[in-house]
Amino acid sequence: MSEARLREEICRHGRSLFERGLTPGSSGNISLRLGDGGWLVTPTNASLGFLDPARISRLDAEGRLLSGDKPTKEIPLHTALYDTRGSARAIVHLHSTHAVALTMLPEIDPRAALPPMTPYYLMRAGETALVPYYRPGDPDVADAIRGLAGKYSSVLLANHGPVVAGDSLEAAVFATEELEETAKLYLLLRNLNPRFLSPAQVADLVKTFGLDLPSHHDHDHDGD
Repeated sequence: MSEARLREEICRHGRSLFERGLTPGSSGNISLRLGDGGWLVTPTNASLGFLDPARISRLDAEGRLLSGDKPTKEIPLHTALYDTRGSARAIVHLHSTHAVALTMLPEIDPRAALPPMTPYYLMRAGETALVPYYRPGDPDVADAIRGLAGKYSSVLLANHGPVVAGDSLEAAVFATEELEETAKLYLLLRNLNPRFLSPAQVADLVKTFGLDLPSHHDHDHDGD
């Protein structure tokens, strides 16, 4: 796909996310890694609903701005996820309501922020890590992301929002949407003793669809 088409795709998906209320105002950002190692990334203080393809920030492989507007201040967290998640080709960061709410609950496990509620949550988003609060744009968030060692494609930033990587822009968007819907389900069912997927059902999904879940990866290497 040409760079011009990729710019249009960022704008199309951004507008869709914005119009459905998944990231308000000028919050959220999207990046896409190009074949030369450089990136396309949404500009700082830009609403995802009103992006101009010509003004998308174009960065080189070292993160230097080549053209377009000044990029989002969240570059450190995008960089850290790309550096540790080799399959990542696109990253979506939103301030979606239910995912943010989830990060504020006291019982959340930082290694598995959500239980295995639905097959499509595991198939699209995998398991989700929760990292502590950092000021937006704080470069220290990169260390927290790197500390996950690339095991997670979906990460929640406490009191801030989700950061989700995919092997394409569409995959990253779909995974982010699935994460938000699963967070909504969790909040609806909280304290109602719902039935989650059993370990056997999760294992069946892992085997059938070749899922790379951190919990199963760790289990496979317990004897190492």
